Amino acid sequence: MTIPTVTGVQLADSATLPLLVCGPSLGTSAVALWSATADLLGRDFHVVAWDLPGHGHNRAEVTAGFTMAELAEGVLAFVEGVLAERGEPGGSFTYAGDSVGGAVGLQLLLDRPGRISAAVLACTAARIGDEAMWRERAALVRSAGTSVMVDGSVKRWFAPGFVDRNPAVAAALLHSLTDTDAAGYAAVCDALASFDIRADLARIDTPIVALAGAYDLAIPVVAMAELAHGVSDGRLVVLDRVAHLAPVEAPTDTARIIGQVAGRDVASGPTTAGTAPGSAEDSEPQAVTLADRRAAGMAVRRAVLGDAHVDRATAATTELTREFQELITDYAWGGIWTRPGLDRRSRSMIVLTALIARGHHEEVAMHLRAARTNGLTDDEIKEVLLQSAIYCGVPEANTAFRIAQQTLTGGPDGRTAR
Repeated sequence: MTIPTVTGVQLADSATLPLLVCGPSLGTSAVALWSATADLLGRDFHVVAWDLPGHGHNRAEVTAGFTMAELAEGVLAFVEGVLAERGEPGGSFTYAGDSVGGAVGLQLLLDRPGRISAAVLACTAARIGDEAMWRERAALVRSAGTSVMVDGSVKRWFAPGFVDRNPAVAAALLHSLTDTDAAGYAAVCDALASFDIRADLARIDTPIVALAGAYDLAIPVVAMAELAHGVSDGRLVVLDRVAHLAPVEAPTDTARIIGQVAGRDVASGPTTAGTAPGSAEDSEPQAVTLADRRAAGMAVRRAVLGDAHVDRATAATTELTREFQELITDYAWGGIWTRPGLDRRSRSMIVLTALIARGHHEEVAMHLRAARTNGLTDDEIKEVLLQSAIYCGVPEANTAFRIAQQTLTGGPDGRTAR
């Protein structure tokens, strides 16, 4: 077993308060990622954050690879030192981690049950990406260095507009990326390549909040929903204007949610000189609970598809399909159809085009009726189908016209000549 060296920093040093351990995202440092949130938590927690091998203050040489389980053991060894200094050897602690830091939290919850009393796992999953992607990234960074990851990280890490509003914060995080040792970065990539604990999630019974970013491309909301549903005591919270780095994009919400899961009423203001420059407080991200999202999703689903259709789908639900039905309601209808950026007419046109392009004929009829409900006329639907004939293909549109003839007029199949 190869246990990597893990070091960390104190971000709020009131050692008489409960211990909160924070874990980083790949390519970031503990200070750059967690300082803004820690500043809001200092009245309620002794906050320490750890750095990945080769990242931040952790400059231990990386000479061998390691698994996620081995990395988790390295983190626990670091935490044991902190607990010993507090006079609490072998004690428990609250944990918060973003991305790979969250994955390490999951690994600890599995391997060391009882040590973590409650956890907030942000922008993470039980399986992140796929093996080929991580192996390719590791090889690229070993050959070209971490600076090659900057452009892609800007797109993955930050929600639209964040960099323009908070250039100093973004620059600090990107500097931590370019300052990261290539061997350390690549070793973490290799650990993620083999990390997959989806089959083990049900064994985790520690209270968990899965904290998702609505704009997260790396870990979409649906993946975090699977995490929240997969553990025994999980809850999903979605931050509306956040991508992959919740602790810097929404420090106030992140701090409040950590306080909630740990049973602490976190103060709304900072403990020292103020919220870290460039935090996302001016964007006022909205925290949406799973119950809220599901209720909103069901309301939109019924409004668009009709009560009769939804009632039939609900009545036909079995234990096998129940979670899939919840997923549809929560994230197709509650997560996307409720967004304010497009009206329902526009969403219907997009859905019809996508269904035609992908050949999902069994759903075209349902969404033709939904398009009518959302205000499209038959002539406008015809224009959508004609547009699809050009960009999706004549055979696909031919089938769609046949389905539309049956659905909208109730007449014969109306097969068109080609």
